[in-house]
Amino acid sequence: MTTPTAPAPTAVNGRVVALAHYAARALLEDVLDRHGVTFQHSVTLRVVAVAGGAATRDALVRDVTGSLKVDESVVYGVVGELTAAQLLEEDPAEASRLRLTDAGRELYERTTAETAEITARLYADIPAEDLAVAGRVLTLVTERANAELATAGGANA
Repeated sequence: MTTPTAPAPTAVNGRVVALAHYAARALLEDVLDRHGVTFQHSVTLRVVAVAGGAATRDALVRDVTGSLKVDESVVYGVVGELTAAQLLEEDPAEASRLRLTDAGRELYERTTAETAEITARLYADIPAEDLAVAGRVLTLVTERANAELATAGGANA
């Protein structure tokens, strides 16, 4: 009987990052599917939640557009879907602001808790130093890619 061996170390490159992203995203989307929301919905709800539960429509669209590298019209559509589903609503005191409804906050908190459990399993036993290095490298790659996009006039840098 042979004992499985650990895979050979692989240098970080676009393929390695993409494989990790899509594997983790598939797990996230399983959670989101159970709750009837999409990845874009989740990202949009997160932006509002992290902003304290409310954000101006323009700031929300700008943040999500920059994060997902999609056209603003897509994000406006997502905001419309979340509003129609009563997960976001206009702030009665300031129509340019959107806020989480109770249902939106509950959904965000539930999906966040479920994905936190998955994330904990995925990152378990990875030394903090390794996570810090990976974080610095991926942040730098993201900054450089965003700069390239801005220079090229591309996808919502």
